[in-house]
Amino acid sequence: MTAKVFWLRCETKEFEHRSALTPSTAEQLIKDGFTIYVERDQQRIFDDEEFEKVGCKLVPNSSWPSAPLDIPIIGLKELPPSNDPLPHTHIQFAHCYKGQAGWSSILSRFQRGGGTLYDLEFLTDATGRRVAAFGFHAGFAGAAVGALALASQKQGQKLGPLKPYPNETAMVESVRAALGGTGKGVKALVIGALGRCGRGAVDLFRKIGLEEDDILKWDMAETAKGGPFEELLGVDIFVNCIYLSSAIPHFLTKQQLEAAGTQRKLSVVVDVSCDTTNPFNPLPIYDVNTTFAEPTVPVVLSQGPPLSVVSIDHLPTLLPREASEQFSSDLLPSLKEFPQRETARVWTDAKMLFDSKVVEAVADLAGAGAPHIPE
Repeated sequence: MTAKVFWLRCETKEFEHRSALTPSTAEQLIKDGFTIYVERDQQRIFDDEEFEKVGCKLVPNSSWPSAPLDIPIIGLKELPPSNDPLPHTHIQFAHCYKGQAGWSSILSRFQRGGGTLYDLEFLTDATGRRVAAFGFHAGFAGAAVGALALASQKQGQKLGPLKPYPNETAMVESVRAALGGTGKGVKALVIGALGRCGRGAVDLFRKIGLEEDDILKWDMAETAKGGPFEELLGVDIFVNCIYLSSAIPHFLTKQQLEAAGTQRKLSVVVDVSCDTTNPFNPLPIYDVNTTFAEPTVPVVLSQGPPLSVVSIDHLPTLLPREASEQFSSDLLPSLKEFPQRETARVWTDAKMLFDSKVVEAVADLAGAGAPHIPE
């Protein structure tokens, strides 16, 4: 058994307010004998004092590179772009296992530094289900942003900057108000409706007042025929909530949109899955991620009504406190097993996956030349 300790690093991604550990989950780990170091972070939804109060040891912001190498570093989003070797053990979402842009360069940092990555996206239970995911809040927030974008379009405007909401109720009330008091009359289609993310989107649409018959819930049975799907053109908002793991037919194409012309009703596409740089992206109608500062990007077409895409890759941070508490609580049992990571199945499986991806990355870079430093 290795030492019971974690180092919670700060998040450097702009507008990211969530936390992999919360004061409540940190307190439970401390009661279980763990030492928890927490980097000071004014961006995090939880105040530093909330962690200090439950017994965490506060350390300077972004000081993890100088932490002892035997202390695992836990965070959420990817590390700042760099080509520096990574000698620590990291627990985080790295977005480099599915062929995303710069994937092999990211993994090469671990290979050259002797470090290890345990990717949070690929921690699964015995049935293959992820032990912790932000899916529900991603779908909930994504549907909310889609409705806000629709409301702005109806007023001939572009959706402005977004800010986190204190809670779910405040978000629902804000969306309802933007739509004139209710979402009644709006029609939406959710693909992946049976998963965590899809259930979140459906829940938001219900709470803002859409009628049940106006929430089209698609999953594998409905998409089995293969796209592109003409049905998407007849709704106001389309929310993509699938988990993409291999090549599939496109859901929507520019050619399809151009052919529909002025007959198209579709006004907003919310790509919660956000596989923007994935070679298998089923929505080849846009190629950039949007942000809280610029939530939408227009789809350039020669005719028809405006169409915008929401492709924010950290939507749950619009509900940072609730999303963090839910995720961290789900992750807690696995974190308690981390000192036994040489034998605990969740962690041994994640390590084997990391090792295999490193081999692929080394081969990819050997064929491509020198490692690329992401911009």
